[in-house]
Amino acid sequence: MSHGHHHDFHAGERRLTLAVAVNLLLTVTQVVGGLFAGSLALIADALHNLSDATALIIALVARRIAGRPADDQLTFGYRRAEVVAALINLTVLLVIAVYLVTQGVIRLFDPQPVTGSVVIIVATIALLVDLATVALTWSMSKSSVNIRAAMLHNFADALTSLGVIFAGLAIVWFDFHLADVLVTFLVAGYVFHHVFQDLRRVIGILMNSVPPHLQLDAISEKLTSLEGIASLHHQHLWSLDEHRASFDAHVVMSAGDLSQLPVEKLERVRLAIKNCLAGEFDIHHSTLEFEFSENPVCSDPGCSGGVENQQEHGGGRH
Repeated sequence: MSHGHHHDFHAGERRLTLAVAVNLLLTVTQVVGGLFAGSLALIADALHNLSDATALIIALVARRIAGRPADDQLTFGYRRAEVVAALINLTVLLVIAVYLVTQGVIRLFDPQPVTGSVVIIVATIALLVDLATVALTWSMSKSSVNIRAAMLHNFADALTSLGVIFAGLAIVWFDFHLADVLVTFLVAGYVFHHVFQDLRRVIGILMNSVPPHLQLDAISEKLTSLEGIASLHHQHLWSLDEHRASFDAHVVMSAGDLSQLPVEKLERVRLAIKNCLAGEFDIHHSTLEFEFSENPVCSDPGCSGGVENQQEHGGGRH
């Protein structure tokens, strides 16, 4: 690691740590302000802001464990720890959203007075902190998808704080206390949308599903068009983590004088497959087993020669 890169890495960690500390302090401020003002919208924004801090913590931990090498127990490495942490974070967010909706419905039938001026002051502080957090993580977000997601999360929370400010103004100017509940429902709705959007992706990774940007049929069609390949079967395509995919297959070589098949030709076919997977589909981890059309029966137990076999084996390598 060069001195410049080493300095940038630790500078980035310091910015992330500062962003986490500021967001946690803001959460406490919003909860206290929400309880004092009787504002459910402020408490909703506080709980949502707590999820922002959690997302930043996940990003910080991910930066520290991303370079940890695989070992005898975790042969694919530690990068799925981030996915597990995201699942926990999303589950907590879902519980928070249900709580907010429940409390909002209670407020509809039992309205409570809200001190609009306190709501405006605390929400304005929250807006400034959210924008400051975006500024702290902006430069790092250009090179990290994980940190970019955390930054966008904070930007969305800034918009939520803006909505809380408008609710406070509606209470002060028009004595419209229902605005506090309406903003609470908007925050809960955004959280539900965020959770279900990300939960589908996280569960997909943990279930070894095909990455959403790839199609197994397209990969199979492309590979079978390469010279020397008759067909593919026992294909598996799955996500190692959010950014890496893996592929394995049984490759049936074209008919010919297979007894005279040179090792060099087999190696050329192997390299052609590897280069195609990496160059056209951004798949850099693959396992290939070669078979020959004179003996088409696969010796792998349970291999039916079709894509449907992926379901029987859970998408992993066997």
